Amino acid sequence: MDRNHFELFALPISFEIDKASLSARYQDLQRSVHPDKFTNATDREKRLSMQQASIINEAYQSLKDPLKRAQYLLSLKGIDVKSDSNTIMDTEFLMEQMELREALDDIMDASDPLASLEVFAGDVEARIKVLISQLQAQFAESSEDSLKQAEAASLRLQFLYRLREEAEDREEALL
Repeated sequence: MDRNHFELFALPISFEIDKASLSARYQDLQRSVHPDKFTNATDREKRLSMQQASIINEAYQSLKDPLKRAQYLLSLKGIDVKSDSNTIMDTEFLMEQMELREALDDIMDASDPLASLEVFAGDVEARIKVLISQLQAQFAESSEDSLKQAEAASLRLQFLYRLREEAEDREEALL
C-alpha cells in the first residue's frame, strides 16, 4: 500500500476535502481490515491486517484535521514544516506569539478567569478559522509563492493549536 493518503481514500489531492466522503471511505476501509474478518487467518494475515488498519487510521487522522492535512500536503511538495530547523517566522508573528502568551498568563490573575479564558479561547478559534481560510486559498493557487505562504500559515496554525491546548488545560485547572 504505497499510495498517498488522498489516493487511499480516493480523494483528489487538495486542501479542501469532502468530509462526508472521507468519513464514509474510512468506515469502508476499516471494515475491510477489521480483526473479526481475520479470526481464521494466519498470523501473517492478522499482522498485515493490523498494519493496514494502522495505516488507514494514520491517513484518516492526517486528512480530517486542517493542520495535519496542510502539513501532509506540504510534505507531498517536499516541504517539511514539522522540522525543528524550520524557522520561517516573521517578526510580526513572533510579537503576536509573545502577546498571546502574555495574555494567556494574565488570565489567571483576572477577576473572572473563566470568563476571560472563554474570551481568549474565542479569539484563538477566530484566528484559527482565518488561517484555515488562508490555507484553502493558498493551496488552491498552488504557486511556489503560495506554497511558501501556506508553509508560514501552517506554522502559525501549529502555534495556535498549541495555544488552544494550553488554554484548555488552564480551563481544566480552574474547574
